[in-house]
Amino acid sequence: MSLPTLVEWGREDLGRRQDDLLDVYAEAMDVSPAAARARRPIVTAHLDRPGLRAVAATRDDGRLMGVAYGYLGEPGQWWHDQVGAALSRQDASSWLVGAFEVCELHVRPALQGKGLGRSLLDRLLTGPPAPTAVLTTPDRETRARGFYRAAGWVDLVRGLMFPGDPRAFAVLGKQLETPA
Repeated sequence: MSLPTLVEWGREDLGRRQDDLLDVYAEAMDVSPAAARARRPIVTAHLDRPGLRAVAATRDDGRLMGVAYGYLGEPGQWWHDQVGAALSRQDASSWLVGAFEVCELHVRPALQGKGLGRSLLDRLLTGPPAPTAVLTTPDRETRARGFYRAAGWVDLVRGLMFPGDPRAFAVLGKQLETPA
């Protein structure tokens, strides 16, 4: 099976295809479609964030097979503030100021382990005017953790608990090459 085609999405594309994104999220995270669709307000809120970038992997028939998106985080945004409070002042300054926050990176299970996630992430992180990228992932030894380590991401915080979620998360960071 050949890999799907990568295309960059603008705000309008991401807004129009939110349900498709959440369907991929449901499959990749092994949650019910209803639980995934409950995240729609979060995606909608992200559409107006500065520096929003999205990359989609689609088949010839238009079916979404994988997606990655993020934006430039700022103080006053819920996730940014939660992560900032968990970091030392120095680390928050080094890692969060001007950072690109990777919000979602998901690939349908049938295509996991075939390089699609790496292609999506590499394309997403090529070009944002940011010195660093940050993200959270469940703080367990999963394929995702190994994937991020292999791509040069480092642990910034372990065991972070977000209000309303019983899972512990790890905050990961990566230094980016900024365009000259």
